[in-house]
Amino acid sequence: MPLPQPLLDLLSSHFGDRLSLSAAVREHHGKDESHFPPCPPDAVVFALCTEDVAVAVKACADHRVPVIAFGTGTSLEGHILAPHGGICVDVSGMNQVLEVRPEDLDVTIQPGVTRKQLNEHLRDSGLFFPIDPGADASLGGMAATRASGTNAVRYGTMRDNVLSLEVVLADGRVIRTGGRARKSSAGYDLTRLFVGSEGTLGIITELTLRLHGIPEATSAAVCPFPDLEAAVNTVILTIQSGIPVARVELMDAAMVDAVNRYSKTDHKVAPTLFFEFHGSQAGVQEQAERVQAIAAEFGAEGFQWALAAEDRTKLWAARHSAYYAGINLQPGSRAYTTDACVPISKLAECLLETRADLDQSRLKSTIVGHVGDGNFHVLLLVDPNSAEDEAEAERLNHRIVRRALALGGTCTGEHGIGQGKKGFLAEEMGEALDVMRSVKAALDPLNILNPGKIV
Repeated sequence: MPLPQPLLDLLSSHFGDRLSLSAAVREHHGKDESHFPPCPPDAVVFALCTEDVAVAVKACADHRVPVIAFGTGTSLEGHILAPHGGICVDVSGMNQVLEVRPEDLDVTIQPGVTRKQLNEHLRDSGLFFPIDPGADASLGGMAATRASGTNAVRYGTMRDNVLSLEVVLADGRVIRTGGRARKSSAGYDLTRLFVGSEGTLGIITELTLRLHGIPEATSAAVCPFPDLEAAVNTVILTIQSGIPVARVELMDAAMVDAVNRYSKTDHKVAPTLFFEFHGSQAGVQEQAERVQAIAAEFGAEGFQWALAAEDRTKLWAARHSAYYAGINLQPGSRAYTTDACVPISKLAECLLETRADLDQSRLKSTIVGHVGDGNFHVLLLVDPNSAEDEAEAERLNHRIVRRALALGGTCTGEHGIGQGKKGFLAEEMGEALDVMRSVKAALDPLNILNPGKIV
């Protein structure tokens, strides 16, 4: 259905040439990194301030037209697709770091600021923002999807690092969800209601985030293992021993092979753990020694250290390229990705059974995980023209997720629900999903905010 002309007239009057009906622009805003086919909006507006977002949302509410927020398009479950058409509000131009307050260890930014941009801005302050999902995602999008990543085992997720938000509601009203105090008992926790809401309850237009001091010392290491079980058991015992590792990442042998080919590294093709330690010089050394002792118990084949900043950067760049490295294993294929998260004590069981399932499938696959907090990702390579491949990927996804749920875990540790995991959310939440639907109906009674996602 075409957009109402009065809506287009209003948007054109306010946005001018920042309103686009171009097919190429719409196509760009109708696809992300997921396996879902493109689903473009009917128009795109480029917001530069909160007023722009409020005007667009209020106009869409008046005409009952869907509105979808867009940051960098790096989501993995179809979050920014427009299955019902509508207006895409691109907030990438809202990319200002508004105020850094070193004495309070916090910062206020616009939603289009990316994690790399923020840390570059903070470079001389002695502070950094730790949440690192791999992609250089916008921080508004990271809050909306409750992102986490490689540092979550030590620093938590976006849920733990967002102090307050400015949000445009479905009727165009602008609210703030809190202040900058490190704790509050004042009313409902609206900040955490919007963190993880995937643009279905409001559009984030400003964030106040926690910052952390850059550690005195940092070291990183790579360690191959004789098998997947040994690597996973090393992680479990490390976490259960209370060792405060900053990062502990797992790659199975297939993923290591893919990364070696793609990033021109020479890691041994075996199940491998990537560690990083933060703290004082003495603290880092103690952490490293304790982890090496645990790893030796499980047959580790020796740590390769990356102590210099440039070596650590190269190591983690290779880890962050894992998605594209995996795709490169089978040129012409499309990536079907999924993730799950389980209690740390169940991680070995879940991962080993998952790898056994994958080994019995004809699809090529890799596993990589933020295993310090029980979260792992599976990448399946499918022929985009093969219905059989798609069906097999769906079958494996169902087995992975249902196994995680049976072990007390969740259907997604960080990818989010989007379009892809709505059915699993119903299985996981039960009657609590009705409460979510009630919240959605109360805040967005016309169902214009990112419809078709989560609920």
